Amino acid sequence: MTKENSDKLGVKVGFWASFKENFSIVAIGLILAVLIRIFIAEPRFIPSESMFPTLSIGDRLVVEKVSYYFTPPQDHDIVVFTPPPQLQVLGYDRDQAFIKRIIAHEGEVVAVKEGIVYVNDQPQQENYILEPPNYNLNSIVVPQGYVFVMGDNRNNSNDSHIWGFLPQENIIGKAIFTFWPPQHLGKIS
Repeated sequence: MTKENSDKLGVKVGFWASFKENFSIVAIGLILAVLIRIFIAEPRFIPSESMFPTLSIGDRLVVEKVSYYFTPPQDHDIVVFTPPPQLQVLGYDRDQAFIKRIIAHEGEVVAVKEGIVYVNDQPQQENYILEPPNYNLNSIVVPQGYVFVMGDNRNNSNDSHIWGFLPQENIIGKAIFTFWPPQHLGKIS
């Protein structure tokens, strides 16, 4: 074998070894990205004003999925969820995600009277809402395995006061922080 042929063979072997290594790195990166999105966290986009003033149209946020494997959702958590059956019947796609705040859990009694939300006959301090609700809701008990959710923009939110209870199994995760636009960057409280 001549030196010229040996050099060409070395370049080909080097190219394929480098290609294989780079391909492996990209494949591992893609697999990790998919696994992280499925089991740990995912980005979401806010398409409506239902959570204003906490979240605005166009905000992008991270939804954390891990904590609900170990602890149940808590009052006032802002959760992302798939539409429950009663919304799917109305034409909402199962893949469409909603975002609302948990107001009450199973066994708790929810009511809305004269612009105030009550849980177990206790008025709720809701300094995060846009304005008080302009509707009433008779006392209802949240059934086992469900939560009651509402948007922070009480009068412009398609939430539990309209369509009923949310099965806990529909919850995808908890909204933890916004990352876009830059002026909204920060933890969601």
